[in-house]
Amino acid sequence: MTKEETSDRAWYIGVGREDVGDAAILIGDPARIARIADHLEDPVFLPENRGLRTVTGVRAGRRVTATAFGMGAPIATIVLHELYALGIRTFLRIGTAMAIPPAAVGEFVLADGALRADGTSDTYAPLGYPAIADFALNTALRKRLGEGSRRWHAGIFGTYDGFYTEMFGLSGARREMIGSLKKDIERMGLIGTDMETSALLVAARVLGARASTLCVATVDAHTQEKIGESAMAEAEVELFEVALDALAALPA
Repeated sequence: MTKEETSDRAWYIGVGREDVGDAAILIGDPARIARIADHLEDPVFLPENRGLRTVTGVRAGRRVTATAFGMGAPIATIVLHELYALGIRTFLRIGTAMAIPPAAVGEFVLADGALRADGTSDTYAPLGYPAIADFALNTALRKRLGEGSRRWHAGIFGTYDGFYTEMFGLSGARREMIGSLKKDIERMGLIGTDMETSALLVAARVLGARASTLCVATVDAHTQEKIGESAMAEAEVELFEVALDALAALPA
């Protein structure tokens, strides 16, 4: 790394090199930080800065840091970039995604890669640069997913900046326009859509880190049916376990 890519303290996250582990989980919802901490040994909650919550703990002998970024590619890549500057080289985004058949609500979706329809990834590499998940990380995730009972799918995500303009229509006219876009999405064989994956995959690969995304499919792209609270709570526990076990299984 160049001097500009290293740091003893993160500008926005507000944590130091000594506060983080050697792998990171990137989470959208800040409330999940307290819940994932229950799956770590000796969790240490770090001071919250700009609404960015972070915890570091141990899983099967490996120190893992989890940081919540809120939502959207710009802040997600800021968090990844700052943790990279503190020495982390493995990143896994976990959270939620919109499901495209054959993926269904309540199932897991794993990103092998992503369609770059976001703007943030353009600041890291030209549009022709592929957004590809790390092979070793996805191999560990596939193995752990195969040991569970929940259905899962692996494939290409579509990453978009506009939630209400590209992914989820509130009104009739907008919903009809988005429906046309979703036909193209289905034609391309995407399994889910979100607002972060393509930017994270591109940023990590350009920086020299490995990254992937594993989500619970929480909204049906066609019907806009949303997963229930109890079903999500159950899926979230499994999501935490799969993510942490896969990270712990990776070679240091």
